Amino acid sequence: MHRSGAGTLAISVLVAVLISGAPAAGSAAAGGPGVAASDATGRFAFADPSPAPVVAAAVSYSAPLASGLQVVRGFDPPATRYGPGHLGVDLRTTPGAPVLAAGAGVVSFAGSVAGRGVVVVGHADGVSTEYEPVRPLVHAGARVARGQVLGALDGAHRGCAGSCLHWGARRAGAYFDPLTLLQRLGVVRLLPWHGPAP
Repeated sequence: MHRSGAGTLAISVLVAVLISGAPAAGSAAAGGPGVAASDATGRFAFADPSPAPVVAAAVSYSAPLASGLQVVRGFDPPATRYGPGHLGVDLRTTPGAPVLAAGAGVVSFAGSVAGRGVVVVGHADGVSTEYEPVRPLVHAGARVARGQVLGALDGAHRGCAGSCLHWGARRAGAYFDPLTLLQRLGVVRLLPWHGPAP
């Protein structure tokens, strides 16, 4: 797609906003239109019209709950864009439990989506992590450290009996298993297979 001079200027402004951590008009941080959409399954996805530039920076991640990881439901990406699936992991916890930032970053959204409290944190490696249902104690634009309290678990997550935190992660607009953030593998190289055919 051809980019005009105005389009280049808009992208430059967006990059400046992302670096400064200030909310852009009409963005999720500003609470503008098109912040999120919810489908019949109750899943939500934040509007991502243009992926944020990935900054080459190392980010250390830890569990978003002080109690550790008790996975009730794992990551299960849908086979098609609007098919059934699970875009994150559900972690067992207790009502009112503090929800922690899995990594240092800037809060890009803190508010309500489809009646559930949601916090989204953007990290310097291009990853965004999402937490719900949460009663936020932070605001959009706030810088947070790894392990800092983002809010308290508040409400129920669909499909989880009892109290659960739904934790999601995205990179360049695509969801992936957030548990992989806790087990950095470094550079992965695929080598030729010399054994018998499977």
